Amino acid sequence: MTGTEPSRTIIHVDMDAFYASIEQRDRPELRGRPVVVGAHPTGRGVVSAASYEARVFGVHSAMPIRRAARLCPHAAFLPVDMDKYARESARIMTILAEFTPLLEPVSIDEAFLDVTASRALMGDGRSIARLIKSTIHQTVGLTASVGVAANKFVSKVASDLRKPDGLVVVPPGEEAAFLAPLPVARLWGVGRVTATALEAVGVKTIGQLVATPVENLQARFGGHAAGLHDLGLGRDERPVEPFAPPKSMGAEETFDTDHRDVALLEATLRGQSERVARELRAEGFSARSVTLKLRFADFTTLTRTRTGEPTQDGLRIYRDARELLGRLPLRQPVRLIGLSVSQLGAARTGQLSLLEPDAVRRERLARAVDRLVARFGEGSVRPASLLDAPAPGRRRTEEARERRPPTR
Repeated sequence: MTGTEPSRTIIHVDMDAFYASIEQRDRPELRGRPVVVGAHPTGRGVVSAASYEARVFGVHSAMPIRRAARLCPHAAFLPVDMDKYARESARIMTILAEFTPLLEPVSIDEAFLDVTASRALMGDGRSIARLIKSTIHQTVGLTASVGVAANKFVSKVASDLRKPDGLVVVPPGEEAAFLAPLPVARLWGVGRVTATALEAVGVKTIGQLVATPVENLQARFGGHAAGLHDLGLGRDERPVEPFAPPKSMGAEETFDTDHRDVALLEATLRGQSERVARELRAEGFSARSVTLKLRFADFTTLTRTRTGEPTQDGLRIYRDARELLGRLPLRQPVRLIGLSVSQLGAARTGQLSLLEPDAVRRERLARAVDRLVARFGEGSVRPASLLDAPAPGRRRTEEARERRPPTR
């Protein structure tokens, strides 16, 4: 963007404690109380969402549920109701689409909007943001925190600063000054390891990073440094991309008891492979990469990836995942196992591998199974190999899709 071009107006909308807020809205007796959505408090899962009343006690998402129960034993612990949350998300995205066609959902509870062309009818970015917040509140009964800036990165940071029910506007040209006092961990791509390394050389804030010569940063952090420096100055030219396809799809399960039972691990992967494959077929994607994830008893997590020809075949996905599992020594009992597929592209109907004579038959069978599952529900049809599988006990199942790299 040159200095002669008008500045964009990008809005980031982030729903406040989305799952927990929906439950508090629907259950008046929970309003003002700590609410934790996730696994059973005596189970082995994690927190999916925590209300702001629970966060006061140190509870946060992805925390082991038993730790959350110790920190806030008087909280209301509720199971995840993903169908309900997805319906509310769809309602919110429909509202946002009324403000601009340039709408990019990032996850179930947040989205970017490019409202540059909407300013002529609706006013400046602050006015549009206020209207978005009030419309969501009046229609859905939930609050959102909103950031307004000239680009995606700064608007995302702004939306996170005054939660809940916040509104932060960063005028064009003031991006660097706005970011300067914030910790370097606010920058996309700066995780715990990088933040610790930066702090070791005296760089704790974004302003300090920007003041450090780029060549000095490159000597320590390589090519990644220039991008961090640009972000620190508030530079981000990425467009809002409506209807961006997911980056990955996956499923994972946490066992009630840590174990080394390879047969159970393989049976779990088989079921996950079929669920992921059904989602690929339902949305018209195929995947080139399969990633296996194992979390051990000490919470050490390993991932391994295999890349091949595009597929939406559950059996092929399973075979890749099983091969990856066979390469990993089970030195400790396994707590969690999962798989994901990535490098997604449009499914290529009619171009199945000639090296697999039964590929066409399997695809027809898979689509017939998809119709049965859609009619009778998950678990109504299973691969024969799972009929005699070891009993897994109660497990927490999570399905996830990633639309882009995590913003924080």
